[in-house]
Amino acid sequence: MPYDREAAVTYAHRWAYDRNPRYLNFAGIGGDCTNFVSQCLNAGGCKMNYTKNTGWYYTTSDNRAPAWTGVEFLYSFLMENKGVGPYAEVIKIEDLAPGDVIQLSSNGEIYTHTLLVVEIKEGKTKDDILVAAHSYDSDNRPLSTYSVEMIRYLKIYARE
Repeated sequence: MPYDREAAVTYAHRWAYDRNPRYLNFAGIGGDCTNFVSQCLNAGGCKMNYTKNTGWYYTTSDNRAPAWTGVEFLYSFLMENKGVGPYAEVIKIEDLAPGDVIQLSSNGEIYTHTLLVVEIKEGKTKDDILVAAHSYDSDNRPLSTYSVEMIRYLKIYARE
């Protein structure tokens, strides 16, 4: 089943300012941004990968993969995954589409925030890319409103 970008974006809009009770809210314990984006990817049809420690899954708050909730762990999983679930490639800003993922670094050293692209307007500049996120809850927020040192753009795919 291919990645359903529209379903991922619909989920993002639904839960951007709320919390799905099926998942723990990690806002007070490290941030909820990657948990939220993982939920969006899963809602878009990306199957969970239950490989212990290196997979991407959430059963309970105590039984989940680090990649489900950790920015760098998600990146590593998406870049290295050859099995079931989502995978990604690093792309240029002009290749983004709704349902893709953006990760931000405010200090220029480590990435600490994960966003889901929900809309792209005409120009494909940072003003034209709208995102949804948790931790700093937002929906349809222009990417240009984030103050960051580094940005990586990830094209999302899904594998059965």
